[in-house]
Amino acid sequence: MTTSLSFPLDKQGIKTSAVIHANLGQAALVEHAVANDEGQLAKDGPLVVQTGRHTGRSAKDKFIVRDEQTEDTVAWGKVNVPMSTEHFANLKQDFLEALGGKERLYVADLFGGSQPEHRVNVRVINELAWHNLFIRTLLVRPTRNELEAFAPEYTIIDLPSFRADPERHGCRSETVIAVNFSEKLILIGGTKYAGEMKKSVFGILNYLLPPQGVMPMHCSANVGPDGKTAVFFGLSGTGKTTLSADANRTLIGDDEHGWSDTAVFNFEGGCYAKMIRLSAEAEPEIYATTKRFGTVLENVVMDPDTRELDFDDASLAENSRGAYPLEFIPNTSEHNLGPVPSNVIMLTADAFGVLPPIARLTPEQAMYHFLSGYTAKVAGTEIGVTEPEATFSTCFGAPFMPRHPSVYGNLLKERIAKGGVQCWLLNTGWTGGKYGVGKRMPIKATRSLLNAALDGSLNDAEFRKDPNFGFEVPVHVDGVEDSILDPRSTWTDKDEYDRAAQKLVQLFVDNFAQFEAHVDKSVMEAAPQAA
Repeated sequence: MTTSLSFPLDKQGIKTSAVIHANLGQAALVEHAVANDEGQLAKDGPLVVQTGRHTGRSAKDKFIVRDEQTEDTVAWGKVNVPMSTEHFANLKQDFLEALGGKERLYVADLFGGSQPEHRVNVRVINELAWHNLFIRTLLVRPTRNELEAFAPEYTIIDLPSFRADPERHGCRSETVIAVNFSEKLILIGGTKYAGEMKKSVFGILNYLLPPQGVMPMHCSANVGPDGKTAVFFGLSGTGKTTLSADANRTLIGDDEHGWSDTAVFNFEGGCYAKMIRLSAEAEPEIYATTKRFGTVLENVVMDPDTRELDFDDASLAENSRGAYPLEFIPNTSEHNLGPVPSNVIMLTADAFGVLPPIARLTPEQAMYHFLSGYTAKVAGTEIGVTEPEATFSTCFGAPFMPRHPSVYGNLLKERIAKGGVQCWLLNTGWTGGKYGVGKRMPIKATRSLLNAALDGSLNDAEFRKDPNFGFEVPVHVDGVEDSILDPRSTWTDKDEYDRAAQKLVQLFVDNFAQFEAHVDKSVMEAAPQAA
């Protein structure tokens, strides 16, 4: 039985006797999830689910089909790992066979992208109701009229119960995420982590948009009272979601955007925020979403009797997450888009305690730091990490970028130059020493510096040139301690700071060697200088 699908599954070669629940709304999907014993309602209304052993992305289990279309357009390597057309054909055959035997399936027709001329029609087929609710929350939801004329361009089939066979399917384990750009089909099996679907759509747009001259970005974005847009690049844990959810600014989105000739537009219709150690005091807008019906909470610990949530308990996952519609955040953009950016902020959480809390970048320095995509893991977050560990993720989103990094870097450089955009590096990491010695940058200071950058007043400050990285650092900003602006002065042992700074500079230089042949001389001249 098929209901409310303008483009039936059998037209896509999908044959199944399952009951098809198509384009259900939020409340109905919550009801189904609870009835199917997929999750429970917490005290204040959100749906609480567990993802099992996969509490994050399975990066090593993702593959892209290598064929005539992708041979020369995908940057093959450690991130973009090839799968043969023969192995994908086997995988597809087995996925379709598995679909045929399901009792029920959930189908959602959605948009990836909020600017109509640059969006893609995505159909998602799930065996779990809460997965369907998740992706319906995270992507852009068509109107009733748009659904009536909807024809899928890309299709995602997500079956957590599927077990891949490495020999037959050319993969690494029982878990698989296989992307076929030619067939416009993505197959996800063996994992209940819902974020795989969201990031698969991001990967599609990262592949499709650059040839159109549109810059795809792993960033959050908001608009100030002056009508000026800011975008925030950053890896997980650097503050993208927190800093963009500002009651005084209009939120466009918290994670994935495109930068076209006319707008910054959200790829999504929802947010996917970290929940671990969430507090009402530090992040009131996000905390409020955890008391809303329709929010999906992944791996958040809940008291089985009182249904009270404990955001400080990481026993299920350090990467506990919450998915909620954009409109759950006050003051969001009505159309999920805003003007082209006036400010670009690159976020890093420097656990070495070396970088200043804010620095002004030239366009060449911006491209250098964009291609570097630096942040740092701290001791204890992963087994074996006992000292701060530098992490370089190209374009602040290497796992989701199918094309060569220089494609995205050059697009950014062109857009910065065309729009006269001001660029900043904002460090939300440590001051006064490395992690374990110093302390986390005060959020109040971070917000004060960010606000000064965005309202333009920071440009009137006196700046000094950082001796290690060459960018400009303000000497004094009202409301911020002068000492924080000069990280060396916050260290008890100044010689130790100098050694740490040179170590970090060398890590940057070593990492950037891979890009030297793909950037011009001016970008290389913007690199930090090793002693």
